[in-house]
Amino acid sequence: MSRPPFLTLPTGVRAHRLSTARGEFAVHDARPGRAVRGAVLLVPGFTGSKEDFIALLEPLAAAGFRAVAVDGRGQHESPGPRDEAVYAQDELARDLLAQATAVADDAGPVHVLGHSLGGLIARAAVLRAPAAFASLTIMSSGPAAIAPPQRERTKLLIDALGVMDMESVWQAMRELDPPEAADEVTPPGVRDFLHARWMGTVPEQLIATGRQLNAEPDRVGELAATALPKHVLSGEVDHAWPVPLMDGMAERLSARRTVIEGAEHSPNAERPHPTADALIRFWKNLG
Repeated sequence: MSRPPFLTLPTGVRAHRLSTARGEFAVHDARPGRAVRGAVLLVPGFTGSKEDFIALLEPLAAAGFRAVAVDGRGQHESPGPRDEAVYAQDELARDLLAQATAVADDAGPVHVLGHSLGGLIARAAVLRAPAAFASLTIMSSGPAAIAPPQRERTKLLIDALGVMDMESVWQAMRELDPPEAADEVTPPGVRDFLHARWMGTVPEQLIATGRQLNAEPDRVGELAATALPKHVLSGEVDHAWPVPLMDGMAERLSARRTVIEGAEHSPNAERPHPTADALIRFWKNLG
């Protein structure tokens, strides 16, 4: 579960609802004060939200990019129905395409970045309509399903969500935290935010997307056949998709490869400044 380093929106960032052809989505929207180089759509991972990108927004806007971090349907502050079918990957990919269209209306080409589960959704959207995007960055997301130990943990969560309410599942997860988790330094308000985000997320969204993480096929060959510029970025350690898997995926994609020193599964939250620098270099080099 990604932990934002802070929660106060940086100067110039606006929280609002983005209107699209597929409904409204809660976003954090950072607009540059000078000429726009294009837009960046930031797609969160499993159990995540737009707040996971909060530390990237200011540096991306300062570099001339409109940066829009989004809650997907049923995720935190974006509503969604209690129906697993609406969270099928193709439905979420269609949502992402609608978001890209809405953002592109006044910001030029749209670069998409998907974190973890968001990487799989972004890949699906790109395969459906590659011309909708200027580039794809896959962050801490791999070629297919998550690693076996993580698949088992996710299955346990899915099973629990089928028979328990969200608060009970949250308390059960806290009981399973390793002892060292109690010693972690959590910024003010973030612990309460993580609980509120969990409670605000639709359980069927978690069940449906958890199943996707456990059963995702390898679509790297399909993605490699698209001409879209690609970037694979990760931390030095990743338990969901081991780093060698992401190295191999980048090779198969002929993609730019970046490893953020000192980061694990969430470079955007753990090492935001070097992560932002790497993203900006990639997008600027595309012209």
